Amino acid sequence: MGSGDGQRVAEARIDRCLRDGSTTLDLSSLDLREVPASLGDLTHLLRLDLRENCLSDVPGSLRGLTALTELDLSENFLETVSDTLGDLVSLSVLDLSENGLREVPGSLGNLTGLTDLDLSQNYLSAVPAPLRNLTALTRLNLSLLGAQAPDFFPVLELTTLPEWLGDLTGLTELNLWFNRLTHLPETLGNLTGLKKLVLSQNRLTALPESFGDLTALTELHLGGNRLTALPESFGDLTALTELDLCFNQLTTLPETLGNLTALTRLSLNGNQLAALPDSFGNLTALTELGLGENRLTVLPDSLGNLTGLTTFTAYENRLTTVPEWLGNLTGLTLLNLDRNQLTTLPGTLGDLTGLTMLCLARNRLTALPETLGGLTALTELDLSGNRLATLPETLGDLTALTELSLEDNRLTTLPEALGDLPALTWIGLRGNPLTVLPERLRRFNPPTEPDSDGH
Repeated sequence: MGSGDGQRVAEARIDRCLRDGSTTLDLSSLDLREVPASLGDLTHLLRLDLRENCLSDVPGSLRGLTALTELDLSENFLETVSDTLGDLVSLSVLDLSENGLREVPGSLGNLTGLTDLDLSQNYLSAVPAPLRNLTALTRLNLSLLGAQAPDFFPVLELTTLPEWLGDLTGLTELNLWFNRLTHLPETLGNLTGLKKLVLSQNRLTALPESFGDLTALTELHLGGNRLTALPESFGDLTALTELDLCFNQLTTLPETLGNLTALTRLSLNGNQLAALPDSFGNLTALTELGLGENRLTVLPDSLGNLTGLTTFTAYENRLTTVPEWLGNLTGLTLLNLDRNQLTTLPGTLGDLTGLTMLCLARNRLTALPETLGGLTALTELDLSGNRLATLPETLGDLTALTELSLEDNRLTTLPEALGDLPALTWIGLRGNPLTVLPERLRRFNPPTEPDSDGH
């Protein structure tokens, strides 16, 4: 929409709002470079949406809208914010995200009724000082500050947090995703009402001991940092239901992790763990567990207690065997053991009758158990990159299977029954010394016939 067209639409909506007394006005996505002066007449307005326009400053006509409780100015071209904003003392929700802000005015501190403030995706290199007055805040988003600044800007990196951040004790949600934080202040532990804390994609090497005081936390994201260990006090976060520690440098986990018995989702992918604490078996509420890209050589027996798991990934480790107890995890729908050193599979794998996806690629398997045919809910099975010379006839019982990956094995023949799988839409066979295909497998497109060189 052209700016002229947008201006006319805005004027019409303002006029209608004046006539019908509506308390909500949507002027978003109109390519506005300025706002009609008549906006200032809407003194009864409570909610105003100006997102996704071309505004370079806060319109002066907003000054009189002192009844406003919600204002969205996201996705504009604001580089500075005039003191006008500080007059809107009734505001409880303010969104200034995805602009070009390099500073915010001191008058922002006048908005002491703010409960929700979003400053994400701006060019701020420090947490603005006026925020220390906003003690009513419950939600604060400071993610992606400076990380996307244009090349002609000086380097802008949010590397530290002010001690006074711990004074915002009303916070229940704090988002600091994708900054350059290297450490956290001890005062962070004062935010005892926090329920959700996002610190992923920073440069943290350690957590303060006071972290254990955040006992109301239910959701904690610490992925993509440089953590080598967790404080013992981590075990005090017993309200946690979701914990993301993926892609750090953790070599061990504290036994106190087993105290987090409310956890339903735990991601430890991409660390350097060689072993898991015995207390891991206490996490019986877990439904999703990620252990991929670590250095595990065995899966401890205590994991057999986690019978509520629906998703379990332990890809790219150093596992040589799959324990028999894996068959106890009968709620599993996804199991990924790709890129390990597995040579055999237990017969109990066939007890996982709810599995829909099974990933066993890039192992050292030479045979499959007959019981695999019991996985009648399977839709995807990846056995590529193993050492299989034959397949059990029972694979013909996998009537729900839609995708079957058998590339890069040592197969010379295939069970005729594979051609009768009613749901099969794709089969990968390249990289096998097959001499002939069952007639009924030649229906697939692209074709699955052996290459001209026999592979």
